[in-house]
Amino acid sequence: MRAVLHKDRVKARIVRHDRKNRPEGRVTEIIERSPNPIIGRLLHESGVWLVAPEDKRYGQDILIPKGATGTAKPGQVVVVELTEPPALFGQPAGRVKEVLGEVDDPGMEIEIAVRKYGVPHEFSDEALALARALPDAVRPIDKQGRVDLTDVALVTIDGEDARDFDDAVYCEPAKVGRSKGWRLLVAIADVSHYVETGSAIDIDAYDRATSVYFPRRVIPMLPEKLSNGLCSLNPNVERLCMVCDMLITAKGEVHAYQFYPAVMFSHARFTYTEVAAILANTRGPEAAQRKALVPHLLDLHDVYQALLKERGVRGAVDFETTETQIVCDDAGRIEKIVPRTRNVAHRLIEEAMLSANVCSADFIAQSKHVGLFRVHEGPTPEKKDMLRSYLKAIGLGLTIGDDPMPGEFQSIALATKDRPDAQQIHSMLLRSMSQAIYTPMNNGHFGLAYEAYTHFTSPIRRYPDLLVHRVIKAVLKQAKYQLPALPTPGEAHAKLSKRLAARAVESDQKPKKPTVDQLAWQAAGLHCSANERRADEASRDVEAWLKCKYMRGHLGEEFGGVVSSATSFGIFVTLDAMYVEGLVHITELGGEYFRFDEARQELRGERTGMRYAIGTRVRIQVSRVDLDGRKIDFRLVHEGEDLMARAMKDKSGGGAFDGPSGERDGGRKGGDKYADKRADKSAGKRSDRSAARSTGASDRGAARSPIQSLKAAVKKAAAGAPRKSGKPSKKPRR
Repeated sequence: MRAVLHKDRVKARIVRHDRKNRPEGRVTEIIERSPNPIIGRLLHESGVWLVAPEDKRYGQDILIPKGATGTAKPGQVVVVELTEPPALFGQPAGRVKEVLGEVDDPGMEIEIAVRKYGVPHEFSDEALALARALPDAVRPIDKQGRVDLTDVALVTIDGEDARDFDDAVYCEPAKVGRSKGWRLLVAIADVSHYVETGSAIDIDAYDRATSVYFPRRVIPMLPEKLSNGLCSLNPNVERLCMVCDMLITAKGEVHAYQFYPAVMFSHARFTYTEVAAILANTRGPEAAQRKALVPHLLDLHDVYQALLKERGVRGAVDFETTETQIVCDDAGRIEKIVPRTRNVAHRLIEEAMLSANVCSADFIAQSKHVGLFRVHEGPTPEKKDMLRSYLKAIGLGLTIGDDPMPGEFQSIALATKDRPDAQQIHSMLLRSMSQAIYTPMNNGHFGLAYEAYTHFTSPIRRYPDLLVHRVIKAVLKQAKYQLPALPTPGEAHAKLSKRLAARAVESDQKPKKPTVDQLAWQAAGLHCSANERRADEASRDVEAWLKCKYMRGHLGEEFGGVVSSATSFGIFVTLDAMYVEGLVHITELGGEYFRFDEARQELRGERTGMRYAIGTRVRIQVSRVDLDGRKIDFRLVHEGEDLMARAMKDKSGGGAFDGPSGERDGGRKGGDKYADKRADKSAGKRSDRSAARSTGASDRGAARSPIQSLKAAVKKAAAGAPRKSGKPSKKPRR
C-alpha cells in the first residue's frame, strides 16, 4: 500500500475474508493517480523538508526538495503538487504550489476545507466580467410580459445574519368554493432571467451546484452582484420574481395554483425573531413598528395552522432535532456555541415553501416535461430489519410493516415523546431513513409524505432550483427546456452513483431503459446531489476544527453530557453546555469487559450490568484534543472518585494537541475507526512533557482551573522531593 495514495484509482483482487466476513484485497494495478493537490504543514526535520498531509488518510509525508519550498516557512500550511508518486521503497515528492499561512490564522480552517474537499471558491474571469456587465436595477424592458405585484405587501422573513433573500410571502383571506380559505403567494427570485443557459455564470454555478455555508463566511453559488444584489429580494426595491399563487382550503389542502413571472416590491425585511414576537403579542413594540403589516402576518399564521393540520393528516415525519450555531469573534475564535432554536416564524415559512415546492413538482409532472425531483425513498430492507429488532429489544409494542408508511414512523415518535429513552428511539428512527437525492425519476418523498416533490424556492443558492425555474418557464411558453453541455462529473458524482447502483441491486429494482434526455438529467441530478454532500462535509469539517480548537482551552475540565451514540469501541458524548461531541473509548468505561449490543445500540458491562445507551447521562473530563484529526477524547468521571487520583490519571494520559510550533504527533498504533463520524484514528499522542508544554502555552495568561492548580502543585512537590539515593537513577533499557 506504500505505492498508492488516498484518492488514487486502483485495480484490486480479493484474497480472503476476515473474521467478520469483510473482504481483504491486494492492489494489482494503479489505474490513475489523483490529480488533486495535497494540503498540509511544512516541516523541517534533520535537514529534510517535508509536508505532513492535513488529511490523515494519505498516510505518508511528502518530501519537498530544497528548491521547491518557495516562500513557505516551517509550520505553515501549504498546498503541494506531487512531482513524483510514491513507490514501494520511496516516499512521494512534490513542490509547494501555494502558501496558505499559519495554522492559527483567522479563517485558515475554511481555506483548508475548500481545498481538501475540492470546493470551487473562485469564479472564472468570464463569469465575473459577465456579472459586471449586468444592470444594477430592474429596467423597463425587464418588466415586459410580467404581472405587476408591486402594490402587493410581499415581505421577506429570514435570519438576522441573512444576506441573500430568495423568497417573499403574502397571504389574504379568500373564498375557496363556498368555504373559507386563503390566497397564499410565494414569490421567488427570478435568477433564470439573468443567468442564461450555458453562460459563463451558469457553468460556474453548475460546477458549485450549491452555496457552501461556514461560520463567518459563505462561498456563494453566484457572483455577489447577483446573490446579494440584483437577484436578492431586498426591501424597498423592485425585483423580478417567479410566483406560485395558491388557493388553500380551511383543511390546509392546495385547491388550485398557478405560476407566472412577476415584478415585486418587498415591503419589509422581517427576521424570524421579530415575526415570532409580533405573533405572540400583537400590541407589543415590534407590532407597533410594523402596524400596517400585522394583519397580513396574522393571515400567514392562520394559513400555517391549516397547513400544519394537513401535515398531520398526511402523516409526514417531524422530528425535533437540536441544531447548533457557532458564534465567533472578529479574530475567528469561538465565543460560544448556542442551540439554533426554531420558533413559529421558522415553521410558518417552512410550510409556505413546502407548498410551493409541491405545486412545482405537480406542475412538472402534469406537463410530462423532464425535470429534477427531490426524491426521498423509504428505508432499505437492512435498515427496516435493524429498526424492528431494536423496537422489539426495548419492548416497545409498536413496529413498522414490510412496506412502511411515513405515518408509522410519526406514530412511534409521538407515542414515545415522553419516555426517558425518547431521544434514543427518535435517533434510531432517523438513522433508518435514506438520504434524499435529485433525480428525474419521480419516486415521491417518504419523509414529507408527498407523491411528488422538488426544490423551487432557493435558486440563488441551489442549482436544482434554477433548473426547475427554467423548466416551469419553458412549460408556460409551451416549449421544451434543453440542458446545456455540462462539465464532466467529478469524484463525488462517481461515489454517489456507485452507492445508488448498489442500492438498486439490493432492492431488486428493474428500471426502464432511460432516454438520452433522461440520462442527461440523471447526470445533472447526481452531480447536484454529490456536491450537496460535498458542501455538507466541508461545513462539518470546519465546525469540527473550530470545536476542537475551542475545547483545547478546556483540557482537564469536567462537564455533564448525554450519550449520543454507542459503538463497539466506545460511546460518543455530547456536552450539555457546549453541544460538542467527543469519544469515551471503551477502555475508559471501567475495569470490566463491555459488550456491544447491536439490537439495543448500547454497551453493557458483563460483570455489573452497567449500560451505556443513547440518552444516558454521564459526567466526563476532557482528556485529549487532536486538532488535525478533528477528534476530542473524553474520559468518564465516576462518582466519589478521589480528586488527587483523578489529577494523577489525567497527568499520565495528558491531553495532546497540535500547537502552532510546527512540531507534530508521533504515530499511535492500533487506532480504532470512528465509524462514519470520524476519520481513521491515526494521529498520535505526544509525550507527557510535550503535552504539558503545549497546554501551558495555550493557557498562559488565563485563570487556572482547580484541576490545573492541583496538577501544578503535584509537579512542584515531585520536583522538590529529595532522592533516597545520591546517585542519579538510570533509565531502564527498552
